[in-house]
Amino acid sequence: MPKLQIKNQKKLFTTLISLWGHIPGRRQKQFLLLIPLAVLSSFCEVISIGLVLPFLSAITNPQQFIHSGVGIFIAELIPGISEEDVIILVTMIFCLAALFSGLIRLSLLWATTSISHATGADLSNDIYRKTLYQPYSVHISRNSSEIISAISNKTNAIINNALYPILAISSSSILLVAILVALISINPEVACGLFFGFGLIYVVIIRATYRKLRINSEAIAKESTRVIKALQEGLGGIRDVLIDGSQELYCKIYKQSDLAFRKAQGSNQFVAASPRFFIEALGMVLIAIFAYFVARNSFSSDIAIPLLGTLAVGAVRLLPLLQQIFASWTNLVSGQSSVNDALALLEQPLNPNFLNKTQTLDFNRTIEFESVSFAHHQGKGFILKNISLRINKGEVIGFMGPSGSGKSTILDIAMGLILPSKGVLKIDGEAISKSNSFNWQKNIAHVPQNIFLSDVSIAENIAFGIPINLIDFSRMCEVVELAQMTEVIDSLPKGYETQIGERGILLSGGQRQRVGIARALYKDSKVLILDEATSALDSKTENDFMAALIRSKKDITIIMVAHRLSTLKVCDRIYELIDGEIKSFESYNKLL
Repeated sequence: MPKLQIKNQKKLFTTLISLWGHIPGRRQKQFLLLIPLAVLSSFCEVISIGLVLPFLSAITNPQQFIHSGVGIFIAELIPGISEEDVIILVTMIFCLAALFSGLIRLSLLWATTSISHATGADLSNDIYRKTLYQPYSVHISRNSSEIISAISNKTNAIINNALYPILAISSSSILLVAILVALISINPEVACGLFFGFGLIYVVIIRATYRKLRINSEAIAKESTRVIKALQEGLGGIRDVLIDGSQELYCKIYKQSDLAFRKAQGSNQFVAASPRFFIEALGMVLIAIFAYFVARNSFSSDIAIPLLGTLAVGAVRLLPLLQQIFASWTNLVSGQSSVNDALALLEQPLNPNFLNKTQTLDFNRTIEFESVSFAHHQGKGFILKNISLRINKGEVIGFMGPSGSGKSTILDIAMGLILPSKGVLKIDGEAISKSNSFNWQKNIAHVPQNIFLSDVSIAENIAFGIPINLIDFSRMCEVVELAQMTEVIDSLPKGYETQIGERGILLSGGQRQRVGIARALYKDSKVLILDEATSALDSKTENDFMAALIRSKKDITIIMVAHRLSTLKVCDRIYELIDGEIKSFESYNKLL
């Protein structure tokens, strides 16, 4: 076998071992419980095949059967039984054995399918959970299409191209061995000839198709991500797409990716299914040759017909198992790249501090930037340069500056979303690091310029992440009043229960910002971050909101970024950022 194939096979084995390590313990136990069920199924299958010979003997030559070992045993077991009743009894036993065997195999199929999909749900949830708990720096370095594709499509590959095929191969192999043993006990030469003949054909097919399956596997993993990306970009920017008339461009991008994806899938499905037809035809030929051999050797029909019938039934059971093993192996190889992509997300490190929902970093005095510099790539193109400043608790601090001057970056550092490349952020003298950034963020409420809104009610969007039955509506009314949105909600037919559409499409830009402001105020945090939070509001609404906020802020520390100078007039101190460097103004009047 070529070195490339050996290398890839080792990778496949490693992939499966890694996958097993991520399966929850209770699911692993369920998988292991399938083994005795598979053994029981194989035992029933052997019995049903073994009963073919006495059944056909009883039908073709009742007299001889009555005086055979089985017939004598039945006569001794049930004294006085007639010849006709013996045949009826044998027929009933054969039928019951066949039905029971089918029932057990159906139970095995149900258990295999149920456990595979339940495990897939566990792993999908694990991927989503670990992804949501990754640091902000990880999220901004990724393409969301890759994550969505991995969770929605590539998790399915774990089920269809790993778990289910492995279980199918395992159970089919147990059945295959059992049936082969039964056939060997009837006629060793023919049984071994059938098995090794068919097996050799499948080995040849495996060697011939392996490389193609691997190439298709990589294409499926890559193109499924591109399909999601094309959908996201085309539908996410639908306003610009319609205005620019660029529908055909996005249709072309989608078509290219989807066509390559479907072709790779279709090719793998053809490879998995095609040997069956050739093998079935070959099986008929081999049975015909064996029948000719029996006839030429002057076997009596009383012996030949039951023997041929038994071997034919065995071959009919043997061939689907070989085909299922081959098809399952094909699925394993064709889905390996997608499974590896999903595994990469399963193996994401999870900061244990993120799971601590109660511990909060105390903030009673100051937020300090000590010689903070930041660059996305270490040592290259610093966005912030040697920033040092102190924010006292309860102050209102403003940042201003042209686009690209580092305003959003300084807010991200203040919120612990990213860590400085140089220098340190300190809260009450304690340095913020990966281990405690999540605890610091519990003190913060954030209003970005572009508010994310869910396709649920206004109330659920304001109390974001809180079950509707736990919403404090008296507090919600207070924050809605502060956000200058009471009149808007009162004018809606369903008030707080009004559905606002995907991303708040049914609201205006200013209304969406006010929902975001109300959401941040509802959180009742110690620090309020406003990043161009009032840019979509008219001057009067903005002034009314800022005045109401300052009147009610108590000990809240407010840090805001704004382009309009008038927004900053409530600030105790204002910092101007230019090319990543900072200049301080003691008041709004000084700035003017």
